Amino acid sequence: MTARLSDTRLPDLDTSIPPWPGRRVRVGAAELFVRSTPSEGGEPALFVHGLGGASTNWTDLAALLSPWLAIEAPDLPGFGRSGPAPDRDYSIGAHTRTVIRYVEQSGRGPVHLFGNSMGGVISILIAATRPDLVRTLTLTSPAVPDLRPRRLGTDPLLSVALLPGTAGLISRRIRRFPADTRARAVIKLCFADPSRVPPNRLTEAAEEIELRDGMSWSTDALMRSLRGLVWTYLAPPGRGLWTRMGEIKAPTVVLWGARDRLVDSGLAPRVARTIPDARLLVLDNVGHVAQLEDPVTTARAALALIEDARRVDEPAQKGVGR
Repeated sequence: MTARLSDTRLPDLDTSIPPWPGRRVRVGAAELFVRSTPSEGGEPALFVHGLGGASTNWTDLAALLSPWLAIEAPDLPGFGRSGPAPDRDYSIGAHTRTVIRYVEQSGRGPVHLFGNSMGGVISILIAATRPDLVRTLTLTSPAVPDLRPRRLGTDPLLSVALLPGTAGLISRRIRRFPADTRARAVIKLCFADPSRVPPNRLTEAAEEIELRDGMSWSTDALMRSLRGLVWTYLAPPGRGLWTRMGEIKAPTVVLWGARDRLVDSGLAPRVARTIPDARLLVLDNVGHVAQLEDPVTTARAALALIEDARRVDEPAQKGVGR
């Protein structure tokens, strides 16, 4: 099913706004930094960033959806301003359990759940495992496994990254370059058109890199999370991500950039077919982070999903009240 775009008027896109403020929250043994976007009576929503990302990845999309959603965006353990993961457990299962525990602890569920890349995988697992916590699901380029045998292991840097004990080597190699150079390299990899990035967002990305350079656990978190993501691809039949997608009950929209260099957009139709109640939108001239590169279209697709979910709910709620 092709995704509908809401024709409801959105706020004007203002890329000059800074990242939303946040607070530190203890979740079990982990300390998370959680950003909140102001909203007047909006429905609860939770945004989960990808590998190497942070809650700042959602600034513009959150602003566009703030009239309808009360949005929180955590930095996953080891990322952004959050502390390291307890016992250095950066597996996808551990990340998933932490987010589930946060939603339970906050008492805000069910939430409108958004996930990008690795955050999309985490969101898939949350929706499949705890349908009671998820009202709708918006996935942007979820980092699902490609079942076609191909590139895994052909990238020398990826091959090295998957080896235990290489975090220090990679960290030293990467940190030879200035933060702004690294920020530009990440943007070039993740965006179809890097020129769309406003100068202030580039500055913020470089500042985020400098912040992480000062955290002793940042490279360890990145490398172990990458390995954890790859391990999910090796799950036995019946327990893998493709099977779990088929268990999702929440209405879902799958958004994918046609020029995604990190996760093949050819997977998008299969993801949308595998999730029982899903719609699909592939965005031309967009890369791996649609919420950053085209926040307006991403917002319209997510808002349409939410509007349609409300229409389905209304008759049921009226019936309960009779």
